[in-house]
Amino acid sequence: MTDISRENSATRARWQTCLRLARELLLVGPDDKDLKLGYLHTLIDTGRLGSTHHPRKKILIVGAGVTGLVAGRLLKDAGHDVTIIEANTSRVGGRVKTFHTTKLSQPFEDPAQYAEAGAMRLPDFHPLVLALVDKLGLGRRQFYNVDVDPSTGSGPEVPAPPVTYTSFTGQTWTYGDDSPDFREPDKRGNSWIRTNRVQVRRADYTAGPERINEGFHLTGDEVRAPVVKMVDDALESVRDYYSDLVDGRRVNKPFDEWVEGWARVIRDFDGYSMGGFLRDHAGLSDEAIEAVGTLENMSSRLHLSFFHSFLSRSDINPAVRYWEIPGGSWRLPHALHQGLLDEVRLGHRMIRLEYHDPSRDTDPEGTGAVGPDGWGVAVQTVAENDPQAEPRLWTADLAIVTIPFSALRFVEIVPSMSYKKRRAIIETHYDSATKVLLEFSHRWWEFTEDDWRDELENIAPGLYEHYRLGADTDSDPALAFTAAGAGLLGAAVKGSGVTEEMRLIDSTMPLRGPALRPATHCFGGGSATDNPNRFMYYPSHRAEGSTGGVVLASYSWSDDAARWDSMRSTERYVYALRNLQALHGRRIEVFFTGRGATKSWARDPYAFGEAAIYTAHQMTSFHLDVSRPEGPVHFAGEHTSLKHAWIEGSLESAVRAAIAVHQAPPVTTPGPNREEDQS
Repeated sequence: MTDISRENSATRARWQTCLRLARELLLVGPDDKDLKLGYLHTLIDTGRLGSTHHPRKKILIVGAGVTGLVAGRLLKDAGHDVTIIEANTSRVGGRVKTFHTTKLSQPFEDPAQYAEAGAMRLPDFHPLVLALVDKLGLGRRQFYNVDVDPSTGSGPEVPAPPVTYTSFTGQTWTYGDDSPDFREPDKRGNSWIRTNRVQVRRADYTAGPERINEGFHLTGDEVRAPVVKMVDDALESVRDYYSDLVDGRRVNKPFDEWVEGWARVIRDFDGYSMGGFLRDHAGLSDEAIEAVGTLENMSSRLHLSFFHSFLSRSDINPAVRYWEIPGGSWRLPHALHQGLLDEVRLGHRMIRLEYHDPSRDTDPEGTGAVGPDGWGVAVQTVAENDPQAEPRLWTADLAIVTIPFSALRFVEIVPSMSYKKRRAIIETHYDSATKVLLEFSHRWWEFTEDDWRDELENIAPGLYEHYRLGADTDSDPALAFTAAGAGLLGAAVKGSGVTEEMRLIDSTMPLRGPALRPATHCFGGGSATDNPNRFMYYPSHRAEGSTGGVVLASYSWSDDAARWDSMRSTERYVYALRNLQALHGRRIEVFFTGRGATKSWARDPYAFGEAAIYTAHQMTSFHLDVSRPEGPVHFAGEHTSLKHAWIEGSLESAVRAAIAVHQAPPVTTPGPNREEDQS
């Protein structure tokens, strides 16, 4: 074969890969059907997997996150014998986790308070998760990704509008009753941007970005453009591949051109990192890229796949409407678990996976439980709460593995899986994400300056002036403890959860920022800074019966998160408070309860990272093999979808895998080696 022929053959093969990836991304199924409509029908409309020619099967699901629970509910309701094993001894839900009061713990001083360690917002264009939340009766209210004017809108007591999905086929799917009284509140942009020692409100930055941009040494046209516009302008040429600009709106091209356009995007840009795209394709200066990274939360991910950031421009966007579950996201997996109490087995960590693949000539030596006359799958687990216990064996006809590939990497698998699957398990990049949350007794982020004056004067006469003048708290003994004496020490005196270690750290750290900053006056939304906290979010709604709230004081990813991961929890709280004061002024210490919560997903022994986020080339290199079954072993989870890090991707994969397992025949014939395990 000539070099040209090889090149043409490789080019054709790559194009076919890109076409298949585009169809998977867009959920275009056989005969150009919309798979999303099918998933909505299965999970929401009927809750049924449909008829099958194959008998009741024994199915083992590894992992009791949202994916495993949804697949388990569908398969159980279809009449199959389902067992779900979960390594965590205390909870289900995986990376859907809420810090909240339980019988065993109370993370915050106020038992009514809660805050999200993981998933916290549900976009309007993720119909599976929104409709599932509604179907389970959990309720939903808006998550304010941008701060709002509380005097506008209909308020959280008005029912949310129905969930609507418009298919590329032209069909519209709706779930729920109409809500004519629902009105979205007006966005304000009162939250802060603080970089290079310059601080402005978001609305002011949008209107006049020069002050902030000059701090990055931007010049020419770049200094006059908000960074969000720089990014959007850079991405317009990519959007042209699959859509047209009509009267200021993006409209998808005709179906075939739309699919092929996305395939060309994948072909042309999967080899880029986001930083490389902005520099080499969009032509932004290094200074502009630094500004984009800092203000648009890309700096720690500029080295990762262009495609991830490109898709995220739709997922995390000021123009998108988001929702949250009142009481915490934990209520979603909890509600699913209630229908699977007999099926879920907590505290069992998989250490070995053995399976029979009929496409192979022979089975390797193993437990003897799998084979032509045995089971299709055998899984060995160890008890997390009893390290001395003997490993346990679980057998089944088929299995669905939902745990992250980063965790599956440490499981012995017999026989070895296909080359591309092994490569995906070994190489799929999992990013770090870390949150530091701080509890406050009053919602100071919502205060006007008059509110600050009233609240501080109620604590002690002269306290407002004390902070306004920037005096040293310790220099005035009369105010030392009434002012909560510099936060941590005062909180300890008040009997909160401050430890001696926190006090010692606090006493050695210089206070950052002035005693007084302008009142934030934010209802929801978040601020951005170049200090280690990076991104902060203010709670959108009050906890019932509570005067305070929990601020997401630091939300960081990748290398930014790794810095926090090196610290003990107690250190994180002190530094997070100090960095929060740099943005909001020292006076916020008055209301700090001394209690906090923090989560590092890279250090979680079951998650091994926040989510799968590809590096350049990984999508085209092996994504099509990520969800492909290996004999009787199927795979699901957000990492097997192209909606990485989102519950919607988990649900899509759960329904897909449940349908496949429901319709699949057992891969073995019952025989003498098919003894029941003790599960």
